[in-house]
Amino acid sequence: MDITHITSLLGGIALFLYGMSIMGAGLEKLAGGKMQSVLQKLTSNTLKGVLLGTLITGVIQSSAGTVVICVGLVNSGIMTLAQSVGVIMGANIGTTVTGQLIRMADISGDSLLLTIIQPKTFAPVVAFIGCIFYVFLKNAKRKNIGQIMLGFGILFTGMSLMDTGVTPLKESALFQNLFVSMTNPILGVLVGVLVTVAIQSSSASVGLLQALSSTGLVTFGSAIPIILGAHIGTAFTPLLTIGGSSKDGKRAAFIHLYFNVIGSIIVLTLIYAVKIFIGIPMWEDVLNKGAIANIHSLSSVFAMVLFLPFTGVLSKLAMLTVPNTEEENQDLSMPVLDERLYKSPAVALQQAKNAVEKLSRRAARNVSLSIPLLNEMDEDVVSAINTRENLIDRMEVEITNYLVRMTDQELGDNESHEISELLKFITDYERIGDYAVNIMEKAQELHEKEGSFSDSARRELAVLTSAVERILVLTDQAFANQDLKTAAQVEPLEEVIDIMVEKLRNQHITRLKEGICTIDTGVVFLDVLSNIERISDHCSNVATRLIGMEEGEEFNSHLFKSMMHHNPDKNYAAEYEQCYKEYLAPLEAMQA
Repeated sequence: MDITHITSLLGGIALFLYGMSIMGAGLEKLAGGKMQSVLQKLTSNTLKGVLLGTLITGVIQSSAGTVVICVGLVNSGIMTLAQSVGVIMGANIGTTVTGQLIRMADISGDSLLLTIIQPKTFAPVVAFIGCIFYVFLKNAKRKNIGQIMLGFGILFTGMSLMDTGVTPLKESALFQNLFVSMTNPILGVLVGVLVTVAIQSSSASVGLLQALSSTGLVTFGSAIPIILGAHIGTAFTPLLTIGGSSKDGKRAAFIHLYFNVIGSIIVLTLIYAVKIFIGIPMWEDVLNKGAIANIHSLSSVFAMVLFLPFTGVLSKLAMLTVPNTEEENQDLSMPVLDERLYKSPAVALQQAKNAVEKLSRRAARNVSLSIPLLNEMDEDVVSAINTRENLIDRMEVEITNYLVRMTDQELGDNESHEISELLKFITDYERIGDYAVNIMEKAQELHEKEGSFSDSARRELAVLTSAVERILVLTDQAFANQDLKTAAQVEPLEEVIDIMVEKLRNQHITRLKEGICTIDTGVVFLDVLSNIERISDHCSNVATRLIGMEEGEEFNSHLFKSMMHHNPDKNYAAEYEQCYKEYLAPLEAMQA
């Protein structure tokens, strides 16, 4: 095997991988970005998930790509972990489509028709037409079609080059002995795993095996372990993408790994058991591209059928691998919003209020979890915050839609007004959740830059944090109990928090000027102060709106706040004085 054959083999592998990549990308773009929405909607049971995973992977030509999409959907809370199992199993079947396409290279004959349909004949033509579409046409859909054709042509051109590159190997005694050794299942599986991990595609590694079949050295006994090793190797790509994923996102990637590893081990064990006790007559038979493609497809289908009744076992293994923390074991279920209750609007409204109350508690919980991250980073807490934030976003949409649909019913003026106010409460609580995530992201930024706040900044922030936690508790109690007395305690505390934020901002700017804090940490600290101030503002909005609902539709919240700040009644003044002593006075003492 000379340098020409080596470069031909390497170039063929490069073109094969590139062609498969751009063909898959073109197919995905042609689908109009609908892959994720289709995956989300059509996974109501495992069998549907299998069929869908097969279809999607057949289109994008990458089981790892489908699993990465699944990880993203599970991570965002759009798809449940249970729904992902079927899609992941189907992905292994869909990825065998590439091998079935490659088998077309075995077509041979002297007739004009057979010559035309041989890939080595039509692939360059398809690539040329695709290039014209892709380069010269402006229409996005036609450009995508051109990209698919170009990728298809490049893929088969690469396959042809690989065939040329491996031709001398059929005469190599070393290579013959190497393939004889591949009948050792452990060695064969290891080769399949390493090659697939290296080129990040089981389709490509099986394609390389199909190219080697032209040497006449690939037998049933040597191909089986390599193909099953390729199944295992392809499960490692999604694992590389789970760094910032939620716990369920990581579990989805591990389900793919366990399915491929356990399935491959069982299939391999059964095949060798049959060989030892019964015998397999075709064990030494030489395989062509079609036979390799069939083994690839059938082994994937068999593993899927084997696991179909035991999908819960895969989920359980993933849960044991990535267990929940105590924080994540809390109830994170969606609230029940029954549209049948529309017939009794008062009951339906109470159901919606209960859901909004749950939303408020979750937003407040994220605030209380995010601020401590500024002092000590904890990835489990970050995962818990992200999980809860995804849930908050979904709850906002579902509760809002429920209330909007309720307006189509025959409602009284009071009920219509309550719906309008509840929608505003939802917005306030959702924004509080967003600001909690902002603080978490600032903590991550601080951690990545290996920065930290000064001791004085930490002490000041601790006092502010206690005030914010207090205002969140008051707001939650006021809303849950429709307690106007508690609601009236929010605005004085909000005014104190505003003053505290302003003092902390000025003090920190002074530290920046004196060089006590760095610019990077200083900017993070100021951003955190702004987010805390906005959390306090939304608490004020909720409390003021509760008071306004009692006062009637003519209530002006801005005027009310202005009057309380500039001309407070004795209750407001007394509450302000108490908040001053508890939070602002200690802060002023620190800064003295």
